Amino acid sequence: MSIEGAAIHKNRLRRMANVKAPVLRALYEAGEAVRADAANSIIQGSVSGAGHVPSAPGQPPNADTHRLDLSIDVVINPSQLTASVVSKAPYSAALEFGTSRILPRPFLRPALQRNKNRLLLGVAQAVSGDGVRVFKSDGAFANSRARYENGG
Repeated sequence: MSIEGAAIHKNRLRRMANVKAPVLRALYEAGEAVRADAANSIIQGSVSGAGHVPSAPGQPPNADTHRLDLSIDVVINPSQLTASVVSKAPYSAALEFGTSRILPRPFLRPALQRNKNRLLLGVAQAVSGDGVRVFKSDGAFANSRARYENGG
């Protein structure tokens, strides 16, 4: 019996075990949550082959060949303390952002939004474990940022 994507998953587990710095590990774990969420949004309810139905604009793409969902990965940069969730399928950007001929079918940005609090909490816990204090915003920062972003 062969399991599609088993080698990819095995490599993810090996990389995760090698990440030692608490903040980088928290970033990697959050990235994995975003990756899994994005991949699941593509797979959920999709039909491959003859019965495949493309997704509606604004909805995540429906899997057909599984090339897209299996191409999503987490890339860590230890020197920069960053983790990026990337899709290596050549048509990823066209689906995520749309083109002049195709309306967007986002899958990464919604997954990030759904997991943002988990990411922030994980990093905050990792940082506070390193002796750094993390304070919860009272909302004033968010209001100030919103005014700045809106040009006010």
